[in-house]
Amino acid sequence: MDLKEEALKYHAKHQGKIATQVLTPIKNRADLTLAYTPGVAEVSKVLVEDPDKAYKYSIKAHTIAVITDGSAVLGLGNIGALGALPVMEGKCAIFKSFAGIDAFPICLDTQDKDEIIKAVRQIAPVFGGINLEDIGAPKCFDIENALQDLGIPVMHDDQHGTAVVVLAGLINAAKVAGKEMKSLKVVISGAGAAGTACANLLDGLVDDIIVIDSKGIISKRRNDLDSYKKKLLKFTNSKNISGSLLDALIGADVFVGVSAPNILKAGDIEKMNQKAIVFAMANPTPEIMPDEAKKGGAFITGTGRSDFPNQINNSLAFPGIFKGALQSRAKKITKEMELAAAYALANLVKNPTVDKIIPGPFDKGIVEDVSKAVKSTAN
Repeated sequence: MDLKEEALKYHAKHQGKIATQVLTPIKNRADLTLAYTPGVAEVSKVLVEDPDKAYKYSIKAHTIAVITDGSAVLGLGNIGALGALPVMEGKCAIFKSFAGIDAFPICLDTQDKDEIIKAVRQIAPVFGGINLEDIGAPKCFDIENALQDLGIPVMHDDQHGTAVVVLAGLINAAKVAGKEMKSLKVVISGAGAAGTACANLLDGLVDDIIVIDSKGIISKRRNDLDSYKKKLLKFTNSKNISGSLLDALIGADVFVGVSAPNILKAGDIEKMNQKAIVFAMANPTPEIMPDEAKKGGAFITGTGRSDFPNQINNSLAFPGIFKGALQSRAKKITKEMELAAAYALANLVKNPTVDKIIPGPFDKGIVEDVSKAVKSTAN
């Protein structure tokens, strides 16, 4: 049986991967009186008087909305709301399996930015947090920014979850390679959601960052940059170089790929410094395969795939980040929380090696340590 057949069989078994669960079984008339009418009216009146009590008397305390418009689904592109549903359902299954958080997939049948913002605002009272997912850039930046006043944490995981895990991997990779974080030259291929977030999180930790989009190096010489790419120039490309990805790679210590498959060859990696670190995370096919990167001299490689060492995947971050945010009743996810989460992840690997710079998805303590770090920062 091939992967397609196995996946279809897996999803058909229960018609999906998640379902609701009644925590207080209704077995008799007395239960019904408390769960529904007339007893539930007393709870509703309490929430009207004190909305904060929703965290005590409703699902709000432990429930996340996973929201998408299906415009940028990993590896599949713009497949729309229905096509994105199995992916969002999988995200919810991870929330529950790894962090004990109830999550529900909400796939909006619109790709209009203002309509998405309005829809999220309208459903927000039910949830303790909002996980935006697989929404294309630059629209995703506008949507996330517009929702920061909801009073509950709103995070676009493709941005911040990815950035947290990249930083965690880079912390340990630099140790193994014997390089100082501050002195690294980091080249980021991709100026969408993940690439922009990676650059933002590395700001202040790394002095030399260059970001590449589909037209080349983002520099002050270009007149085709949107507002988000212009913001990147405040702390990237300090030498104002221009050119292609291959030009940027000359003398680079780190390549972070969140862009497109098969854009690099072994000869391109040879342009980098010795003991080069290559995180090629395009899925399902990376920018360069690990064996090809190592032919070019890469010292440490990482991908987004589970069939190679060093899987750099946001599933290591988002369950713990949201758990910590929910438990601390944080109103926002801050950069300080993200940094704390990244260092917590890195510290879980006590003795990092070339093939082990990041925890595996089933390693013990991931959610607990990340959530504790987030909580300590939130408080």
